Amino acid sequence: MELSTTDVWIMVSAALVLLMTPGLAFFYGGLARAKASINMVMMSFVSIGLVGVVWVLWGYGMSAGPALLGGVLGNPVPDFGLASSVGTGDLIGIGFGATFAIITVALISGAVADRTRFVSWSIFVPIWVTLVYCPLAFMVWGGGLLSADGAIGSTFGEAIDFAGGTVVHINAGLAALVLVYIIGSRTDFRAKGFHKAHNVPLLMIGTAMLWFGWFGFNGGAAGTAEEAGLIWVNTLVAPAAAMLAFLVTERVRDGHATSSGAAAGVVAGLVAITPACANVSPLGALALGILAGAGAALAIGLKYKFGYDDALDVVGVHLVAGIIGTVALGFIALPVDGEGGGLLYGGGVDQLVAQVVATLFAIVYTGVMTTIIALAIHKTIGFRVSPEDEARGVDLSEHSESAYAFGDESASYDPIAEEARV
Repeated sequence: MELSTTDVWIMVSAALVLLMTPGLAFFYGGLARAKASINMVMMSFVSIGLVGVVWVLWGYGMSAGPALLGGVLGNPVPDFGLASSVGTGDLIGIGFGATFAIITVALISGAVADRTRFVSWSIFVPIWVTLVYCPLAFMVWGGGLLSADGAIGSTFGEAIDFAGGTVVHINAGLAALVLVYIIGSRTDFRAKGFHKAHNVPLLMIGTAMLWFGWFGFNGGAAGTAEEAGLIWVNTLVAPAAAMLAFLVTERVRDGHATSSGAAAGVVAGLVAITPACANVSPLGALALGILAGAGAALAIGLKYKFGYDDALDVVGVHLVAGIIGTVALGFIALPVDGEGGGLLYGGGVDQLVAQVVATLFAIVYTGVMTTIIALAIHKTIGFRVSPEDEARGVDLSEHSESAYAFGDESASYDPIAEEARV
């Protein structure tokens, strides 16, 4: 079997998406406190290791195998360890799918920065991917409940989710919110000024890597040159518009526009365009980016109003922008062959109903399952470090390392003294 240009593109896209997780590590590592920077990087990197193993053994089968439980998940037994896929071209697509599972669970980690035990996170990752990500991926993309032939999809219509609005971003954002409430807030959650990024260049490098990799994230499944071109332009314009909208919102609300805000705006736009990248016009992508950027900027402030300590704004960016991008398709989805489309194209309410139902289902399923998993870990081995370890930093307590050392290697950077100085 010869390697086709499509196969090559999917392999390149898979590499781009895999690069997004180290990009996320830098994004979170720069945005977090200095004393939690290594921990943030490690939570992303260990997710690559854990999910990579799970995906080969049973994760892929659960997300794409023969339907079980009425279309809730796939049967992993026939292709356990990818035994039946060896020697076929299927492995290219299987590898591409693995990178999506990896980045999804890694996204969650930013919400619980500064206070989470690394061993507990390392137990949470494979369980959550197995019981939450893989079934939801099957229900949306693998022919399960939410697909055209599934019980929900056939009743309410099939929702559009080209690259992961429900499966990736709503899923990760809602799981982050659940974990935050179960683990609890940091001891100085409401202290003024502590939430600022400690290393802005690292944050912006991570943002650049995410945006770069996202062209593979959205474009990897493109079926034609025309579709690929639309996806590429939309993946450029939506985050560009979202960044500007976020900065304007910051300027009006706070009196200044920040680099952290620019980074958050870019990611919010990327999140919003993910489900819609192949199904909206460039003008639609522009509008979607503006909504996502402004919406995320406003949503981030809600954590202080409602008292949930989402450390690095996973809920405000991924959950909120993910909902915006998914539901907006009910209004701005392009018609296909002159039929259907969103309300603004005269398509009626059918697509909007399908998008709302899929969104609500993802929220309920992820919320219930994540609560069960998180409570089981929290009530047994515990999710949270001690107050003393939180105060001195999870980099030291969990990894016995410091992100910064100058001159004499024994004279490590003191993050607590530095935060007090700032």
